Amino acid sequence: MATLPVAPPASALVTLDDVRAAHIRIADAVVRTPTLISRTLSQLTGATVYLKFENLQFTAAYKERGALNTLLQLDAAARAKGVIAASAGNHAQGLAYHGNRLGIPVTIVMPQNTPTVKVTQTEGHGATVILEGETFDAAHAHARKLEATNGYTFVHPFDDARIIAGQGTIAIEMLEDVPEIDTFLVPIGGGGLISGVATVAKASERPIEVIGVEAELFPSMYNRINGTDLPCGGDTLAEGIAVKEPGGLTAQIVRELVDDIVLVNERSLEESVSLLLQIEKTVVEGAGAAGLAALLAHPEKFRGKTVGTILCGGNIDTRLLANVLLRDLARSGRLARLRVRLQDRPGALFNVARIFHEQGVNIIEVYHQRVFTTLPAKGLITDIECETRDKAHLDRLMAALTAAHYEVSPVELA
Repeated sequence: MATLPVAPPASALVTLDDVRAAHIRIADAVVRTPTLISRTLSQLTGATVYLKFENLQFTAAYKERGALNTLLQLDAAARAKGVIAASAGNHAQGLAYHGNRLGIPVTIVMPQNTPTVKVTQTEGHGATVILEGETFDAAHAHARKLEATNGYTFVHPFDDARIIAGQGTIAIEMLEDVPEIDTFLVPIGGGGLISGVATVAKASERPIEVIGVEAELFPSMYNRINGTDLPCGGDTLAEGIAVKEPGGLTAQIVRELVDDIVLVNERSLEESVSLLLQIEKTVVEGAGAAGLAALLAHPEKFRGKTVGTILCGGNIDTRLLANVLLRDLARSGRLARLRVRLQDRPGALFNVARIFHEQGVNIIEVYHQRVFTTLPAKGLITDIECETRDKAHLDRLMAALTAAHYEVSPVELA
């Protein structure tokens, strides 16, 4: 009976030497971002938390590392013909930026429904953008077709040893800057970043734990590794790691080298984006906040450890960021909408406003509702948006309104 071929171990697919070579190769063109302790987040989580600020790269994401490492290994013929990729995110911008810098033509295929800002940003880095298909799968298929037709080199966003080695340079820098890190907490989309980090961590002379983080809505690598069938899809804040199918190469490395994968919900991601802006004064996208979200959601898993996590990107729509911040203010009680039942008579609103003044609460907006209500014709509902210092301050306001015989209730955030 013929024997089946044995897959090579993960240590043979991408080696520490590959990552070290990539680090030397890209050193003069990629920002060596800082790895800094967050004392406040350490106090909040019970771990010693170090943050790697990859959102400070020129394109605001770590993807530059793998893209550049791949481009620099192309021969002259491949460089002349150019490269192609299917991406509507950070991979597209990293490849476009360094391709333009090196004089290598870059073509990016994006779905037709890609937001205009992502198209213009990628074109601004010198790439040719082709809009094709309604889904990423359709864009990917078209990119592979153009690869075959025009002789382009296809640059995969994660399932490529050169990409993985480039992303692994992050771990080299983190361990050089903070040798005492004993746990890496890494966002997982397709698996390129965590594969590179794990390659470095598991080649260390001392034990270093590697934990992956996925959004609950996209547990694709979690399913692959654990043999589960959790639903995969939805509108996640962490769109940078919203991957339905992880790579085959990356899945093998993750299976062999990664210690565990945890899932985080959307609320934890929103809270983490907000905290990083408030505490560290740094803007991250949802995927970039995944590591902190895991620390907040699973504190018992990391308490007492020295954790290095990667703020892998900072490309977030400003309107979305504003919504996240306002929702966080509402959940913490610092921003609220109160529904107050009034009698429709002169001075009714003035008397309510006086209580807000007495309690030192700032009124932002007032919404009167006389028509679309189930109250009697002489009754009305007033929604008042207000700003308080904290949840306790809001509770005192509501108690004062109740003591003044007003019916009051908060309009809850879904």
